[in-house]
Amino acid sequence: MNYWLMKSEPDECSIDDVLAAAGQKTAWSGVRNYTARNFMRDSMKIGDGVFFYHSSCPEPGIAGLAEVASKAYPDKAQFERKSPYYDPKSKKENPRWVNVDVRALKKTRLVSLAELREHKPLAGMVTLRPGNRLSITPVTEAEWRYIKSKLL
Repeated sequence: MNYWLMKSEPDECSIDDVLAAAGQKTAWSGVRNYTARNFMRDSMKIGDGVFFYHSSCPEPGIAGLAEVASKAYPDKAQFERKSPYYDPKSKKENPRWVNVDVRALKKTRLVSLAELREHKPLAGMVTLRPGNRLSITPVTEAEWRYIKSKLL
């Protein structure tokens, strides 16, 4: 099993939105970074653990627990000319961008970015590294367990 931290802007898709959605699932769409895309395409498996992270908001942080609910599949927005995620270089026979479905499991108290930084066992977390802007980052099993047991 792998573990991930997946960032979403809550004004576009919050943990509450996913909990209210059919099957408590959403397509993790619009990813246009090759590293994040590769995590979804090559490494994510159904059942992997996800920290649902609210970003680009007044207080960013972990807002809930989720799981990967599908294998990667083509992001249809890449083919829609009117979509902000349209990619004219992507072809249906060889799509460049993918989604996975994510199922929300529960809302948690908000564990802020500042709070995460206060804990020495989390010092190596990819998401806490200076300059990191990835919307999807791997989380080690030790980090996953620490956050679940000590902070949530």
